[in-house]
Amino acid sequence: MQATAYTYDPDSRSGQVLLDDGTPMSFGAAAFDAGGLRLLRPGQRVRIETGPGAGSGERRITLVTLQTF
Repeated sequence: MQATAYTYDPDSRSGQVLLDDGTPMSFGAAAFDAGGLRLLRPGQRVRIETGPGAGSGERRITLVTLQTF
């Protein structure tokens, strides 16, 4: 799935992306680290993968990496 980087905190290695429909989704350090990135800038296009979240029907981001064309 594709999204756009919205926020990123380099200290916690977490942030938010905006899905193409404008929905924000948060990601944690584990998802950032899984993508092998060093830095993320707001506005960058990224590819994300999601998995089941803690709640019923919830999804969480499991990987954030740069979108390649």
